[in-house]
Amino acid sequence: MYLGVTPSVSCSNTTENEFFLILDKNPLVDFVEELPAGRCSLCYCNLLCGVIRGALEMVHLAAEVTFVQDRLKGDDVTEIGIIFSKKVEDKKHKRKK
Repeated sequence: MYLGVTPSVSCSNTTENEFFLILDKNPLVDFVEELPAGRCSLCYCNLLCGVIRGALEMVHLAAEVTFVQDRLKGDDVTEIGIIFSKKVEDKKHKRKK
């Protein structure tokens, strides 16, 4: 995924299957001035979580991808947490002759 920014990676020492991507500048935030009134629970940048989760599924890694911090909600950085659930087994298909 090309966003024009490089995230910092922070690993959790307590578990081996969890890490965080920290974006100092989130280019998607440039397109939104404010969240609409009454929609403060809206996570506009959730698209990033879906893209990361989908890419991991393509290489057979199941993961839970969530926002930890969001610049649109007043945080200093955008932080995405990734927790690997399990490795998805690839089914081997035999060719029919």
